[in-house]
Amino acid sequence: MPMPMPRRMTTPDAARLSLQQMMSPAFPVGGFAWSQGLEWAMDQGLADRAGLAPWLEDWLHRGSGWTDAVLLSLALRTDADRAALDDLARAACLTSQRLTETVEQGTAFAANVAALTGTDQPPAALPVAVGRACAALPLPAPEIIAAFLQAQAAGLIGAAVRFLPLGPVEGQRLLAAMRAPILATADRAAGAGIDALASATWGADIAAMRHETMTTRIFRS
Repeated sequence: MPMPMPRRMTTPDAARLSLQQMMSPAFPVGGFAWSQGLEWAMDQGLADRAGLAPWLEDWLHRGSGWTDAVLLSLALRTDADRAALDDLARAACLTSQRLTETVEQGTAFAANVAALTGTDQPPAALPVAVGRACAALPLPAPEIIAAFLQAQAAGLIGAAVRFLPLGPVEGQRLLAAMRAPILATADRAAGAGIDALASATWGADIAAMRHETMTTRIFRS
């Protein structure tokens, strides 16, 4: 029987290693199977090599990157009502695939954390599950949120690398260029209240809806 990880991280350095492990693409949540509608946009030529960076910028500042960052921030707080936040996160999903994506990944994330730590981690939408699991880490909220956002951005870029004529090095350049915006967004989300939950990426929302009717596709959303 594997030895469970300690329930409480005693040092920030140990907590950072735990955070890196949970945000790693090797952590089995199935993120590689999803694209948040990006596949349809790429298929239609709306998010090509030139258009991918603006798409990611909108995702981060005005789309689900921002709303997930706020939900994670709220779930990290000691007074968080995580059951209510989970309901809110699910209600905020505009498409069936987006709902399935966040719930399935969040459920897998919670199950893996529970198995590793021996703590109770109920299923929840992904940002809420991450917030519950990371709330006890002795790390500032912006650092946790930034790690989450970078992992999500890396997943979207990975989808583009598999779909577009976009090399892995170019994909890494795109991710590196997002460092400063990710840090700024994480810092802003860390102090945000529930009234900051808003998005304005109608193109991405339509892409997610259109993806549901694609005959042939690589990704589940």
